[in-house]
Amino acid sequence: MTICLPSMQEWGAIFGASQAAVQLTFSGYVMAYGCLQLLYGPLSDRLGRKKILLAGLALGGAGSVLAALAPDLALLTAARVLQGAGAAAGMVVGRAMVQDQFEGPQRTRVMAFVGMAMGLCPPAATILGGQLHVRLGWQANFWVITVLAVVLGVAAWRGLPDHRPPTGVQPHWLSAMLASYARLAREPAFLLYVAILAMTTGTFYVFLAGAPLVLGSYGVGPDRIGYYIMCIPLAYIVGNWLTSRLAQRAGDRSMMFMGQASTLGGIVLMLGLSVAGIHTPLAFSLPLILLGIGHGLLVPPTLAGTVGLVPALAGSAAAVAGLMQQLLGAAGGYSVGLVPHHGALNLGWLMLGYTLCATAALALLQRRRSTPAS
Repeated sequence: MTICLPSMQEWGAIFGASQAAVQLTFSGYVMAYGCLQLLYGPLSDRLGRKKILLAGLALGGAGSVLAALAPDLALLTAARVLQGAGAAAGMVVGRAMVQDQFEGPQRTRVMAFVGMAMGLCPPAATILGGQLHVRLGWQANFWVITVLAVVLGVAAWRGLPDHRPPTGVQPHWLSAMLASYARLAREPAFLLYVAILAMTTGTFYVFLAGAPLVLGSYGVGPDRIGYYIMCIPLAYIVGNWLTSRLAQRAGDRSMMFMGQASTLGGIVLMLGLSVAGIHTPLAFSLPLILLGIGHGLLVPPTLAGTVGLVPALAGSAAAVAGLMQQLLGAAGGYSVGLVPHHGALNLGWLMLGYTLCATAALALLQRRRSTPAS
């Protein structure tokens, strides 16, 4: 998703297109990445994780080849859509396989390891993509992704277990898919888990979309913005590491509350400094280290609860969660453009709004757990 972001600054000049048209290469990827998860989830429950993952890697690899060879922006956009459609399989199958292979606290611990990788890869890919763009040209990024797809495909083909088809007469795949989502929709706890994930992602996307504007108002140029933004993904990795250490001792619900408290503390501290008139890049970014740590504590147990609530539908559950995260993330990024950002105040209020919604969902989830069954 992020390896070609540095190249997007020059695609307008390279292809003679507007910046709005260039942005469609990213938007198209994200939309395909989110929507195709709804299809891959139930299919992986029915046909097996391995087949769906291999198909997704093949699709993503083909999209990468087409992107590297694209002669114009229209074909590049179409290739990015194909890439996103293939990459969606990795998100769904990866999360569902954690449910398949691990139980209890170990599941949360492995989700934390996944979170560490997901926190590290986007900034690392952006740095790598910028270096490849300067030294070898923008096409090199897509050839790297093509090679990666092939390597992952071989690893999946050799390392993952084959699927055992269910016995008996099975319903049509479309009927089974709709039935899976209807079953999950009848689980209030599942809906609350998804709400927490989606609102948490929305908070982070608000930060990603608004941080360059806030830092720009503080006089931070494009060459230094990344160093301030990097604080949050690195803190997220730390939070996931803490989760991996605490998973055996603290319950999932305790870690979720600790994570949400840390997130709220970081945002409130950042808002307080802004209200006090301290308008500096460090006063904006350093308090949000608490947000990164909080998300690292909150997301792994929430993901584990999402896919573990109905184990037979882990793929479908991962698909719904992935789609809602992308949709709320896109809404969060869009909401940044609705208000001016001459400092951190407006961005802080937006982030606080999304976080309070996640907090309310977490409180409702706790209330359901503490209410005795009738």
